[in-house]
Amino acid sequence: MKQVKKVKAGSVTFGEKKLPLIAGPCVIESRSSALRHAEKISRVAKSLGTPFVFKASYDKANRTSIASFRGLGIDEGLQILAQIKKLFKIPVLSDVHSAEEIKKAGKVLDIIQIPAFLSRQTDLLVAAGASGKVVNIKKGQFLSPGDIEHAVKKVKSTGNQKILITERGTSFGYNHLINDFKAIPAMQSFGFPVIFDGTHSVQMPGGKGSSSGGAPQFIPTLTRAAIAAGVDGLFLEVHENPKKALSDSANSIHLKDLKSLIKSAKLIREAYLKSKGV
Repeated sequence: MKQVKKVKAGSVTFGEKKLPLIAGPCVIESRSSALRHAEKISRVAKSLGTPFVFKASYDKANRTSIASFRGLGIDEGLQILAQIKKLFKIPVLSDVHSAEEIKKAGKVLDIIQIPAFLSRQTDLLVAAGASGKVVNIKKGQFLSPGDIEHAVKKVKSTGNQKILITERGTSFGYNHLINDFKAIPAMQSFGFPVIFDGTHSVQMPGGKGSSSGGAPQFIPTLTRAAIAAGVDGLFLEVHENPKKALSDSANSIHLKDLKSLIKSAKLIREAYLKSKGV
């Protein structure tokens, strides 16, 4: 079992035996929706003894179309995330898109997430590192596993060692992503926990013309494979009605299917640890 640093975000620690879950809807659609999802996912995670971080973006600045829903904005979005954090006593995560956002977002977020499309942006990575918060770098679809080490070093240059790396698939021709599971141990060699995003990995970027498509039927398969490969945590877009989700509707797992997936994930994790003598 590859040794990685333990990274603590609020009450959740990555790099231990248990597989933490980062989950929630892609975007904050409304206060009531975010609170409802946080409560229901928290209930599932607690029932299975799974450490849980709630994720939802206050702004999706990289939507395919100018007409796509982006979220409620940083001010209202952070207020909602702060409420969730306090009410359910769970850490929270959201994307940031500019260095200027980080000072405000860092007052609420336990994990600052660097979007995949921005994973080479030096100013953004350095500002995130300087915040002192846990920084989750999503590996760009256009990067090899080895390339992401440069992004890690940019965060480390600030003295911040609280880093997570998230694998979310690699571009393969037009509108398709593939997963190379060698990427998991390759990126763990940089010394930090590697998270697997089973939902964005089935995304078909721009596959619907003005929005992205997806193949959500493969989310369980890829997620289970990643656990067998030794990943340190899971990231899932979860929605109570994916067909009506305002973002990433084509690559979200239905809330009703989450419990069974996490149950199987735990069994595979146990088998993996046993095979490594842990």
